[in-house]
Amino acid sequence: MISRVAETRDRQAYAALFKHFAPRVKAYLRRGGMDAGEAEELTQEVMLNIWRKAGYFDAARGGAATWVFAIVRNARIDHARRRRDARLTGQPPPEEADLAPSAESIALTTEREAHLRCALNSLGPEQKQIVQLSFFSDTPHTAIANALNLPLGTVKSRVRLAMAKLRVLLEEMP
Repeated sequence: MISRVAETRDRQAYAALFKHFAPRVKAYLRRGGMDAGEAEELTQEVMLNIWRKAGYFDAARGGAATWVFAIVRNARIDHARRRRDARLTGQPPPEEADLAPSAESIALTTEREAHLRCALNSLGPEQKQIVQLSFFSDTPHTAIANALNLPLGTVKSRVRLAMAKLRVLLEEMP
């Protein structure tokens, strides 16, 4: 199931994964001493990380549950560190909304976006279209293949080649 999420961003496979693991993750966190609200919030964070990091799953190194609960363990440790740091400073942990980006980070982000746009514009039309569908529209590779009437392998090859070209172009830019 995780491999389907990783390869094609299959939302149905992710929904099944979520349905299976979310209650188990929350129960694990509750048994570890977290209150219900914290456990629910951390469970949501973990499940989002599973969606984002599905490409890192390697069935040869272990089962899905082992991989998922390694993510849970790390998230729980990070959560405990944030709470400990907040107690040491006497301030509540910062909310995500309270962390306004600095002017420097905004400028750097704007510069990176300009470099990325320039690199994307240097791709061929086929590669650019597939990258936009895959990464900006979050369209699964199978849906792209169907929409463009291409074999799935061709779509995957174009994505891989486009990403390699983008990597080179972005490394060359100042």
